[in-house]
Amino acid sequence: MIGRLRGMLVARRETSVTVDVNGVGYEAQMTPRDMGSLPGVGEEVVVHTHTHVREDDLSLFGFAHEGDRDMFRTLLGASGVGPKVALAMLGSLASEEIVRAILSEDADALTVAPGVGKRGAQKIVLELAPKFAGREIDLTPSSDLATVRQALEGLGYSTTEINEVIAEVDPGDPLDVQIKAALQSLGNR
Repeated sequence: MIGRLRGMLVARRETSVTVDVNGVGYEAQMTPRDMGSLPGVGEEVVVHTHTHVREDDLSLFGFAHEGDRDMFRTLLGASGVGPKVALAMLGSLASEEIVRAILSEDADALTVAPGVGKRGAQKIVLELAPKFAGREIDLTPSSDLATVRQALEGLGYSTTEINEVIAEVDPGDPLDVQIKAALQSLGNR
């Protein structure tokens, strides 16, 4: 299994990078968030990887941080979660946000990721909660987005509608501004 690459970044595409390690170019699929944290083409880079093997495919998935790779592997342990869904989840939510959602049983927070529906999210929460049991983490949201989500749910908006606008809300704004921005965005649709 290939667990880490250290070499020169030789190519950056929309969803993958190529790292030259002693003359061999390894292509790894990555989230846009992780790709943004990498240095420029031609510079040395370290990419933590997961090698995914199927009978008809051998794929590398890359991560800027070892903890994200470990979270990816944990997500793969949930039934119905393949590498593309796990990568989409890590592209939409930080590892801490995923753990927080699982431990607080907030399945709706996981539905922000493309390919994760309400039932799938509930299944992920149910299956992965024991793996994170006893883990020390602040269960209060890192931002007020959970409160914004709850407010919109209270007003009768569907999870799909909420997920479409929650990404447009700036978590750095005060809570009232976040709610107003979400409502304005919903009103413009």
